[in-house]
Amino acid sequence: MRLMFVTSLFCFGLAGALSAQTPQMNDVQPNGGKVGAVLRIHGISLGKAKVDEVYLSDHTLDMKVKVLDQKDDTIEFRIPPSVKPGRLQLVVKTAGKQPLILEQPVYITVEEPKENTEIAAASK
Repeated sequence: MRLMFVTSLFCFGLAGALSAQTPQMNDVQPNGGKVGAVLRIHGISLGKAKVDEVYLSDHTLDMKVKVLDQKDDTIEFRIPPSVKPGRLQLVVKTAGKQPLILEQPVYITVEEPKENTEIAAASK
């Protein structure tokens, strides 16, 4: 009985240590924008030693984003021009010898671009 208790404590300790090292996104500000907008992700273990690449996913296509700034608790990126409007999930590729692709519980909304008013006025 005592051995089982000690073993379970050991396993919980290992699980806690592993989860502390896994990149985890908690929030993104602002939560959306148009193509070219700069967004900032907040979370834990987001530094270059843990996160190699960041993607936006519509669950059929993953689009790599340009990371502008990266720290242990934030990543700043620009919405790429190839992204179509809609709700997209953030995905990370971890750094290291055995990289993992991890879907994050954070979504952004890419807005439709407003048509250029000069072009609309000229076509009338």
